[in-house]
Amino acid sequence: MKKLNNISHFYFIGIGGIGMSALARYFNSQGKKVAGYDKTPSVLTKELQDEGIAIDFDETVEAIPQEYLDKQAALIVYTPAVPESHMQLEYFKTAQFTIVKRAELLGWITKETTCLAVAGTHGKTTTSAILGHLLAACDLPVTAFLGGICENYNSNIIINGSDITVVEADEFDRSFLSLSPDIACVISMDADHLDIYNTHEALQESFKEFANLLPDNGTLLMRNGLPLDGYSVGIEDDAVFRAENVRIREGGYLFDLITPNEHLEDLQFFLPGHHNLLNAVTALGMAISLGTPTNCLPKALHDFKGVRRRFSYRIKSENLVVIDDYAHHPSEINAVHQAVTEFYPSQKKLVVFQPHLYSRTRDFAADFAESLAAFDKVLLLDIYPARELPIPGIDSQWLLAQINHPNKTLITKSAIAEQIKKSGCSVVLLLGAGDIGEEVANIVNQLNEE
Repeated sequence: MKKLNNISHFYFIGIGGIGMSALARYFNSQGKKVAGYDKTPSVLTKELQDEGIAIDFDETVEAIPQEYLDKQAALIVYTPAVPESHMQLEYFKTAQFTIVKRAELLGWITKETTCLAVAGTHGKTTTSAILGHLLAACDLPVTAFLGGICENYNSNIIINGSDITVVEADEFDRSFLSLSPDIACVISMDADHLDIYNTHEALQESFKEFANLLPDNGTLLMRNGLPLDGYSVGIEDDAVFRAENVRIREGGYLFDLITPNEHLEDLQFFLPGHHNLLNAVTALGMAISLGTPTNCLPKALHDFKGVRRRFSYRIKSENLVVIDDYAHHPSEINAVHQAVTEFYPSQKKLVVFQPHLYSRTRDFAADFAESLAAFDKVLLLDIYPARELPIPGIDSQWLLAQINHPNKTLITKSAIAEQIKKSGCSVVLLLGAGDIGEEVANIVNQLNEE
């Protein structure tokens, strides 16, 4: 990597973020010196420290290790989630260090490799993890940067060589326009991030710009029906890459894969939901487009264990199923509902939902209300603000009032387990992109005490 050859030290501001930590792990694996700052300790920061990465939780300049203060040797990497007023970021800017956003650094890496980029408003992490796993299991020289923890590797990075990269092409802040893809996919273009784009049309234009980054000999796959020019992907339809003869078997899907050149029969995939099956078909299509030998793909797909907090079973017994999922958009909630309805058609279903961002709650309130009302019981938590300040009049009580459902309640996190026990529902969904994921272990422990 020409731009990175002379850099020996990498300092990450916001190192505990899922995307930042993957890059930190990558450069640490390359023998570079890596350190960083994060606001609070977490499981992920502890894992990074155990891997030899120095992390401080004090944003003062004095907390920066001395060896990272040489502007000739050090690169400073930050995430848009870090405020411009951050003391360390201000210092590095004033001292004129080389400073890049996470997406720009990922862009440098993709420019020097064969890049497979996964774009879409939903499904990026699962599709990237499946694709990275397929390539690694087929022993291709790949590094995959993931936005979640892949259960097969217990990590958000898969390292099996450096000729090929798999990356999530993130539409937030138009970050994906920094990439240099050779093969790309767009799996969804639903309205989201309207705080950035203002309109759905502007978001769609940004995806078209991303698709145009492909070289003349590049390959684009996209979900059937999207307004793009490429190879379509679908399930039981007329798509170029598609799943046919889809059956439920042994708690997962059994299906045939149709491609432009061949027909693979009886592939097994164990993540429920048509959204996950579409992600798998997309990943298979990208792997085949790269030239991956197809004889190794069925076993690789069969062995894929999933991504943490993406339809993750936390309890799976005869009397109770508890599933933890990152879903934070109405389309994602609908996808989860489709999956549990298909796999548990006769059982009562309870959803616990933590809205993420005031702006997203405001922009999609009617859609959230409709999606949540499909469950038998609705438990709603307060909005998780993430990077935002409160918006007057927009809160969970306001959202709850719009849900046309007789069995709905606004609750606190400490009351979740007790409400589940009293609900009479045997399938429970814990949904949201905020800190609800940190409560899951505690909830599961309380439920297992019964």
